[in-house]
Amino acid sequence: MAKAVADVTSDNQGGYASNGSPVTGFSHMHDSGTGGASSLANFPIFAYPGCKDDEVNGCVFPKTKRSVQVVDGSVSARPGYFTIDLQSGIRAEITAANHTALYQFTFFGNATGNATVDAPLSPLFIVDLTDLPDTRQNGSASVRKDNGRMSGSGTFQPSFGTGSYNLHYCADFPAGNSIRETGVFTNTRADSEPTSIVVGKDNNSPPLPAGTYVRFNEVEPGSTITIRVGLSFKSVDQACKNAETEIPDFDFSKTLATAEEIWKDKLAVLSVDATGFEDTSMQTIFWSGVYRAMLSPQDYTGENYLWESDEPYYDSYYCIWDSFRSIHPFITLVDPYSQTLMIRSLIDIYRHEGWLPDCRMSLSKGWTQGGSNADIVLVDAYLKNITQDVDWETGYEALIKDAEDEPPVWDYEGRGGLYSWKKYGYIPADDYDPYGTGLFTRSISRTVEYAYNDFCISEMSKALGKQDDYEKYTERSGNWINLYKADQKSDIKGVDTGFTGFLQPKYLNGTWGYQDPTLCSSVMEFDSCYLNPGGHETYEGSPWLYTFFAPHDMAALITTLGGPETFVSRLDYLHESGILYVGDEQAFLTIFQYHYAGRPGKSVERVHYYIPSQFNTTTAGIPGNDDSGAMGSFVALAMMGIFPNPGQDIYFITAPFFSSVSITNGMTGKTATIKTVNFDTAYKNIYIQSAKLDGEDYTKNYLTHSFFLNGGTLELTLGDKESTTWGTGEDDVPPSVSTSK
Repeated sequence: MAKAVADVTSDNQGGYASNGSPVTGFSHMHDSGTGGASSLANFPIFAYPGCKDDEVNGCVFPKTKRSVQVVDGSVSARPGYFTIDLQSGIRAEITAANHTALYQFTFFGNATGNATVDAPLSPLFIVDLTDLPDTRQNGSASVRKDNGRMSGSGTFQPSFGTGSYNLHYCADFPAGNSIRETGVFTNTRADSEPTSIVVGKDNNSPPLPAGTYVRFNEVEPGSTITIRVGLSFKSVDQACKNAETEIPDFDFSKTLATAEEIWKDKLAVLSVDATGFEDTSMQTIFWSGVYRAMLSPQDYTGENYLWESDEPYYDSYYCIWDSFRSIHPFITLVDPYSQTLMIRSLIDIYRHEGWLPDCRMSLSKGWTQGGSNADIVLVDAYLKNITQDVDWETGYEALIKDAEDEPPVWDYEGRGGLYSWKKYGYIPADDYDPYGTGLFTRSISRTVEYAYNDFCISEMSKALGKQDDYEKYTERSGNWINLYKADQKSDIKGVDTGFTGFLQPKYLNGTWGYQDPTLCSSVMEFDSCYLNPGGHETYEGSPWLYTFFAPHDMAALITTLGGPETFVSRLDYLHESGILYVGDEQAFLTIFQYHYAGRPGKSVERVHYYIPSQFNTTTAGIPGNDDSGAMGSFVALAMMGIFPNPGQDIYFITAPFFSSVSITNGMTGKTATIKTVNFDTAYKNIYIQSAKLDGEDYTKNYLTHSFFLNGGTLELTLGDKESTTWGTGEDDVPPSVSTSK
């Protein structure tokens, strides 16, 4: 729960960004790499080396004015640790436990920069009743004169959802520090009386600065002051208890060592052979992706004040529209125990909220972006043997409710337009829906996502022996084709793309509407398809992109688009024309769809284009934002050579970026190894020529999860030219629903 870091003034969705912007504080909770508004970062602390004229009101309190520049080259980070120097003469070092952040500040003097003062080195700390997106509705804070304990509470709004949430903190200093003064501040002024403050919602925007402070007597340059901040969604008392239990002795080195050991255990299930590389850039890209893919969802078990339950509670599903594609399949591979807890948590959310979430953060319902994509997460886990203590009967009940019942407001749960979905087999652009309300946009993307949601439900229906459900949802899964307009052409700035046939909006009466097939792509009005009333009929992508979204029936899609050769040419055009933006998660699957046309070598070409051109070790080395680890999990899976088709028991085989890769399953203890013959670090030999699975010839261009459950060895012989035999036959490509009946 505690993910502490420095907060900067721009691109600060995750708190810190390496963009040269100044620091406004150090806060304790963040969502990792989200888009849109900043998230969490509640109750930041800010440290001053001293105040002008040695008066408390010589310090600048509002975060809009107090920011301090970073010392160039001072930032360093690794799992469990972050450090940064400020031009005010302060070094901050940060580590954390589960619900507690631990900060160690070293004061070198009142240096040059924004906080220049002519005064003794008399450090002052504040805790500010704010968050990064400035959503505070109310707050309260108090400070104890005897030991400097600062504690408080606040009500805030989620960054991508509805409602509000309560959060509490408890900040302590170790005994022995010489306290000079304590008090409260509001707006630009502070005083030692009173010792508590309460603020409500008023007309100030952003909310009026307010909080508490502790000021210490003069210290020698190089002195260190430690502050521990416990957190809880339930109460101040629990926040204090969390801190006292997790970090009882304020020992920074010990806490850091514990955090590092936890991370080592998490990462130890993976190993790669990096022999022969001249530098570590590829390892950095890979391990950074693995690390980021493990940051969310977050374990808030014991902190959910909304209901009482013995089940685990995970939060920061931010959002499942992003995470179903690679984050959850990755966690299933490397940490199946945690994925099991997440599945149990999702089902428990359904029990108490009535619906599976499509997005959730800060104990609040998040906005739905397309389909009911928790359906995919549940089915993916079910197919991959995530079973320990999972109530799959209730899980299946939740899936059926998504498919059959429309909620009163489907902006944040379930699906909208279900009456039309069942009657017409698509979501009309002018839908008549008296059964629920939501944004009447995204008719194309919702249609194809609903189709895939229904396919995933059909897989579980089949496994459970529910034949009627299996047939119903298999039939509905074919609805993706109902918005395919066979004669629709496409051009880019007046130049014909040479391809005909794209998804298009359709009205209730069966006539066609129109959306330019390139609209909301990198070549035409990229930012035009978001969650707003004018957001068009696709979401964060163009009809060009969504026309490729039939993950369960690629055989039918390939036939619809003119056969394998034309399909490959169209897929090439998508990747080479500038239409595709790999920073949106829908792009991931298109990189590997060549497998279905019997051209796995083309998939590996695309992987090696995007890594490292778009994914690299520079500060711009993630396209867009990380979306809670989506980009990280894409990199990790792609570099291991085993990208999933989420919601199905399919992993596309491509050549790994290392000579061998091993994954140890945390539930079975078995190790699956992918090793190569003729591997070269210059990546000339990227094409698979032949494969052996546990010593036997293997011609399929995909794996199933049994390989990772049972362990074994996949040996890939590589060459510098695309093979015309391996993985190319009709029996070698992944299955499609229309060819598997």
